[in-house]
Parts: sequence; C-alpha cells; structure tokens
Amino acid sequence: MAPVSAGAATVEGGAPVENRSARDAAGNPPPIPSGASPERPGAGTAAGERDGAGDRPDLELVVVTGLSGAGKTQAIHALEDLGFFCVDNLPPALLAPFAELCRQSESPVRRVAVVIDVRGGDWFDQAVEALQDLDRADVHYRILFLEASDATLVKRFKETRRRHPLAPQGRLLEGIRAERQRLGALRGRAHVIIDTSELSPRQLRQRIADLLGGPGTPHLIAHLVSFGFRYGLPADADLVFDVRFLPNPYYVPELQPLTGLDDRVREYVLRWPTTRRLLQELEELLDFLLPQYVNEGKTQLTVAIGCTGGQHRSVVITEALAAHLRGKGHPVLVEHRDMERSQEERARR
Repeated sequence: MAPVSAGAATVEGGAPVENRSARDAAGNPPPIPSGASPERPGAGTAAGERDGAGDRPDLELVVVTGLSGAGKTQAIHALEDLGFFCVDNLPPALLAPFAELCRQSESPVRRVAVVIDVRGGDWFDQAVEALQDLDRADVHYRILFLEASDATLVKRFKETRRRHPLAPQGRLLEGIRAERQRLGALRGRAHVIIDTSELSPRQLRQRIADLLGGPGTPHLIAHLVSFGFRYGLPADADLVFDVRFLPNPYYVPELQPLTGLDDRVREYVLRWPTTRRLLQELEELLDFLLPQYVNEGKTQLTVAIGCTGGQHRSVVITEALAAHLRGKGHPVLVEHRDMERSQEERARR
C-alpha cells in the first residue's frame, strides 16, 4: 500500500447517515450511524464463556476483508507480527471447517487471521453464509474491514500497475465501485472499519497492533481525531463534534502561529465558560456511550472533533477528552489530522 498525501481524510466522519449505500463525490462511504450499529454476530459472547469452552481451547479469529488496494496485505503482515497464524484468500466455504480444525485440543494455533475478499470469484458470494456457519458453531470472531476513497484506490493501483480483480479489462473506477457493492454485507457486519486513505503502511500496522495486539477479551479503543472542516470531514468517524462556536485563538496575533498543544493556546481556549460547559457535556456523553459500545462488542470508537483549520480549538478539546478518558481507564489513541498542515499553510500566507 503506497503512502498517500496528507490531504486525504484519515478517519471517518460526518453526521449519521441512514442510507449506507450512498457515497459522496470522492467515493468515501458513509459512517455507521452512532447508536444504530448493525448486530454483529461473533462478538456477543466473551472469550472463554461459550458452552464447551472448558473442553475446547479458545480460538481468537480475525476475518480480514475490504477493498482491493486498501491495505489487506499490510494488515496480514501486521497480524503475523502479532503472532497470528494467517491464511490469505481462503474460500469462504472453508472458513468454518478451518476454524474447527484450529479449535481442536491438539492444535498449536490459538490466534488465527484469514483474508476473504472478491479474489475468490463466485466463491466469495458464500461469505455471509460462511460467517453464519461460524455463528452456529459458536466460534468467536471479529471482522476487520479496510477501505479507502475511490481517488486513493485509483492512485494506488496506478502506482503499482496491478489490475483490479473486478476490472481485468481496465475501467478501474467501475471495478472499484462494483467491489464496494459486493462488500456491502460484510461492511455492515464489521466490528472494526479502518479507512486507510491517509495512512502509511507503518501507520496502518500500528493501528492494527493497537487494536488487536493485546491478549484476552477484546476491549474498546477510543480513537480521538482533531480535524479542520476546511479540509473536509474525516471518512470513518462514529461521532463528529463541531467546536467552531468556541472563541478562536486565530484572532489573537501572538497565538495564531501556535497549535492547541501549546499551553498558551490551551489556557486561552479553556478559560471560557462555554468551553468548560462543552467539555463537561462531552465527557458525560462519552462516559455513557463507551460502556454501551463495549456491551455491543465494538472494539474501536472513532470520535472526530473539528474546528475551522484543525490547529487550535479542536486540538485542545481532543487532548482534554483524551486525558479524561485515560483517567477513566480507557485505552486512547490521539490523532491531530490537520494540525501541522494548517500551521504550515498559515505560515506561507
């Protein structure tokens, strides 16, 4: 997967959208509506609590799928580094038998990752049925779905000069769009969705390590992203908050060139009663929501906080929320998507 420019969106975003088949002009998929996530079989039962778990060793199974060019190869390399036994392009009909083989008492394999995608041709149409077979066999699994914008995928295919599996005669964009349609059912069942449009291979591998590297029962990672609305909404956020109504340090000359990581900017943003009230409300909301998502089996919650340029206000609020969640014992990832870009652009003016 080739690195892409910093201008691409890194994280999901936008208001909840009920029509999941709709896409924006750039080819970005809509976010999963917060509070209305689809039921995700395979994640509802904690590891070690299934019937017969005392007789059969537990198995950690990750099903990797998603769009061609979105980074599945990098993902499988990352999972191998984490100790997973990995199988690429497994026919879906073999998924349940393979999982049962790995669950045998004499099996040396306890952490397994398999890639299932449209390269399987007509066999791929059995993917949902194969997951239902896992549910009936009481196999605990998680689905990791990788995607990227149409523009990013086109760029990556042109750089690698590889053919798209659904566009062997050319017409790359048509192949990408056809693949999105065929993957719709799996995307709806996914436990973790990562938009790789702006992630380098190293960043993707780190994200997977953060999400899947720990032992034991899956836990929820809170991924907090600051961004600038002028650069577009992030692509994969579950929740988006607009903080452009807060007083803007940009209009204070000595603060304009700084970022929200500077103590002077932080003190300016947090000194206003409106900011303190906002933080209180957001902290209470997240304190309520995170346990609900954990109970649902969600393993990553992406929260995007946006201001005009992503340099000042959104950075301060993101850092404050991250400190609050860490204080509550939640694992937290912080990303300031547009902070450096905004600072550099303003310096050139």
